[in-house]
Amino acid sequence: MPRTTAHRTAALATAVAGPFLLGLWAAGPAQAHGAPTDPVSRAYACSPEGGADAGSAACRAAVRAGGSSFAAWDNLRVADVNGRDRQTVPDGQLCSGGLAAYRGLDLARADWPSTRLKPGATLRMTYASTIAHKGTFKLYLTKPGYDPSKPLTWSDLPERPFAEVKNPALTNGAYRFTAKLPADRTGRQVLYTIWQNSSTPDTYYSCSDVVFPQTVTEGKAESRPTTKAPAAPATRTASSSPTPKATPVSAGPSAPAASGATPVQTAATPQSTPVASDTGSSGPSAPMLAGGAATVLLLTGGAALAVRLRRR
Repeated sequence: MPRTTAHRTAALATAVAGPFLLGLWAAGPAQAHGAPTDPVSRAYACSPEGGADAGSAACRAAVRAGGSSFAAWDNLRVADVNGRDRQTVPDGQLCSGGLAAYRGLDLARADWPSTRLKPGATLRMTYASTIAHKGTFKLYLTKPGYDPSKPLTWSDLPERPFAEVKNPALTNGAYRFTAKLPADRTGRQVLYTIWQNSSTPDTYYSCSDVVFPQTVTEGKAESRPTTKAPAAPATRTASSSPTPKATPVSAGPSAPAASGATPVQTAATPQSTPVASDTGSSGPSAPMLAGGAATVLLLTGGAALAVRLRRR
């Protein structure tokens, strides 16, 4: 091939491929995004990296609804929102950010993979990412009475986030920060995370399903069942088979002092109780002791009369 032809071919290849390669280079930093992995977000749980969660019924339904897997779990972002989240993302599409590729995440279900939290406790958020971006994380928790069987709307969230974290450090592939959870939430809720970048024009949206360990029944809070063995069996045994109390009546000659308690003991103690039957048959009864005392007095009086007759 002539040298001039080779140069023309190289120039043509550069002209055609150059913009494409430049586009890939420019898009490189934009491919580094993120999503919560703890509490696990719906996008991450249902991705190929979600492990057992990806095979759950909710995730399978979400994949069918979206038409593809959530391999790009870290790419749920909308450009140029600039804090106008409620005006940009439609009701019922908060978990998808209004993006068609993620519409399966908006399914109203109560069986999404979830994370167990405690009301009023410290939330420890892990938000996975690959390249550091500056920005502010805003954390919302659905209001008391939230119904997971209905699509999530902006009215389900308070006007203000319960926590905001600005520019946390990216460490070992994740942003890690803490926040104080509201103390008045019970049952299943949604932790809604908005990450508004300041180093890029993008805003990221995430839904993490969480469950608090208490439910409200008829106005009273009661604990959910746990796997810990309850202490109730010991209580039931004590109430159904009470331990017999020791009887106050002794078997010695001092029984007459407690003779008034004898009828009460006999009436209150079942005949099948060995302790009661043993106590009832041991020691002299009150009538026998009374008769013995009368006999002693009679003999003493007769002896005294015989002494007086001898003196006469």
